[in-house]
Amino acid sequence: MQVGYARVSTKDQNLALQHEALNKAGCEKIYEDRVSGAKTVRQGLDLALEVLREGDSLVVWKLDRLGRNVKDLVILVGKLEKQGIHFKSLTDNIDTSTTSGRFFFHVMASLAQMERELLVERTQAGLEAARKRGRVGGRKRSMTDSKLAAAKRLLADGVPPKDVVIINSLQAVSGLVRRFHQAGRVFLSVLG
Repeated sequence: MQVGYARVSTKDQNLALQHEALNKAGCEKIYEDRVSGAKTVRQGLDLALEVLREGDSLVVWKLDRLGRNVKDLVILVGKLEKQGIHFKSLTDNIDTSTTSGRFFFHVMASLAQMERELLVERTQAGLEAARKRGRVGGRKRSMTDSKLAAAKRLLADGVPPKDVVIINSLQAVSGLVRRFHQAGRVFLSVLG
């Protein structure tokens, strides 16, 4: 049995083109979602996956209808393959029931993996270049110099570290300890 899956990202978009292609491809059942491909909860896809049995095929109009993230797509198709379920993408001419279809899918997945790794390398190189120029990424510290001085006075006066954290609107005692340590003023004995 061929089970179709159609998805659009917004309620304003139309599923007619996908339904027509899936019907023409011989899908006996078609499930649909009107939700972003980035969402992990897609009831239509979940229903389609429930009805699929060994020897069946999950059919989509285009790969990006199944998901935006190639990693998740590869994982999903891998799970289908382990269950003896085939995958077809009509516009991409992928059919994992054939040797060439499986090969093409895995080549495409390998290229996507390489692209992800190149993206990570480029990001790391960019961050390193920014650090060399004196730029530091991340959010601004919540523990300003004035808060640090106030915390130091409070701790010296015997205020418990948990109360110092609350007074200074910090997330945790560990942040207070880390900030003192980074400032070169280790007050671990006071916090102990």
